[in-house]
Amino acid sequence: MVLAEYDFHLFDLDGTLVDAEWAYTRGVFDRVGDRLGRRFSDREAYVLWHGLGGSRGETLRGMGVDPDRFWPAFHDVEDPIARAEATYLHDDAARFLDRLDAANRPVGLVTHCQRFLAEPVLDRLDLGSRFDAVVCCTDETGWKPDPGPLEVAMDAMGVDARDRGYYAGDGESDVGAAWNAGLDAVHVERVGHADRGRCVLGDRRVEAFDELLEAT
Repeated sequence: MVLAEYDFHLFDLDGTLVDAEWAYTRGVFDRVGDRLGRRFSDREAYVLWHGLGGSRGETLRGMGVDPDRFWPAFHDVEDPIARAEATYLHDDAARFLDRLDAANRPVGLVTHCQRFLAEPVLDRLDLGSRFDAVVCCTDETGWKPDPGPLEVAMDAMGVDARDRGYYAGDGESDVGAAWNAGLDAVHVERVGHADRGRCVLGDRRVEAFDELLEAT
């Protein structure tokens, strides 16, 4: 399906291609909690890390946490090297990227993960060379579901909406960004609909990238 139907391929990073070991995530929220004077339960940490409640800002406010206090603390306590060492590439994502390498089509990455965290992960997992463009969202590019970050990546890849492409991600904001940029949306459901508490729509919905290869 994908190799034959699409001219270019765009991916989210965390929760889509890679994930972090739970011990690292739990440690991050312990340190953030110490700074904010509030303990985060396992469920709260899990929901926020994976964006299961939709907008993380709204989820935080629903927990009684000010996002403007949370995010500076969150980024201050993250250790880029420790995060990279705790991050693994999903086996199905590795197989899929191998197929895209062989097909020699433009491949890009657009992530909310900040560059100081994303680059060590890409280096450790030897992923940097897999992508023709890597965009880490900022206030200047915009934040998903704004199409701006995807459009920046597409410009760098030498493609536009007249070419057929998709954006694959695990969150509702990923689907929104794809549609807002005029692309197909592939929703990758790593945690399961029951755990997410809702069903995320998309042009294609898969639990692993193998399902896309099987449809080729």
